Amino acid sequence: MTNEVTVPLLPCASIDDIENFYGVLGFRTTYKQRKPNPCVGVRREDIDLQFFEIPGFDPEQSYGSCLVITPDIEGLHRAFAAGMRAEYGKVLVSGTPRMTRPRARKNADGLGGFSVIDPGGNWIRVFRDPTAAPMPAAAPTGRLAKALANAVVQADSRGSVGQAVRILDSALARPHADDDPVEQVEVLVYRAELAMVLHDPKTAAELLARAQSVTLTEDESERAAAAFDNAAELTTALR
Repeated sequence: MTNEVTVPLLPCASIDDIENFYGVLGFRTTYKQRKPNPCVGVRREDIDLQFFEIPGFDPEQSYGSCLVITPDIEGLHRAFAAGMRAEYGKVLVSGTPRMTRPRARKNADGLGGFSVIDPGGNWIRVFRDPTAAPMPAAAPTGRLAKALANAVVQADSRGSVGQAVRILDSALARPHADDDPVEQVEVLVYRAELAMVLHDPKTAAELLARAQSVTLTEDESERAAAAFDNAAELTTALR
């Protein structure tokens, strides 16, 4: 048979918080009940999610997760980011809820992805549809690029932010003369993002300042444009 539909059921501490947050992201409520068991369903285009409330549930201890496969991760991320900016004045990059940026994933054959961590602590993992994707990003070859790829797996995929920080701090502590300055900017900006996840704004600001001070040629500045866009978003979030 074909045309089956699978809808994940995810835990949360408050269905009201879930409904409000997903409303910010452009979802509409499809179902909600208080009794006998509190639950809510939300939908955005073809993304269907349902949530059930557990009294005393701790989002920080949640193992809830699901995959969303789409041909356009950038478009979905832009839509979610626009909703956050309209509601909160910034894209949420730390705490719960929050959202990561689209990045190539070493553990997903180089395909891009990002994650939304909702108020229930559930990781909504958005990945590019491999059947509709351009060629995956080439495996990194530079020392700093390899460290960045490994750190992204740890933090963005596994939620092991501390391990990702150790990888990047080790790479930054041992600069090489032949390091690509663009990769240096990318590592510094991502490390700043992780500092914000760890509620360390002072370190985040210092790392963003270091990224801005890296000397780049015109061509290198163009290659680093995405990293500087992220840096600008992080600077806004620090205010």
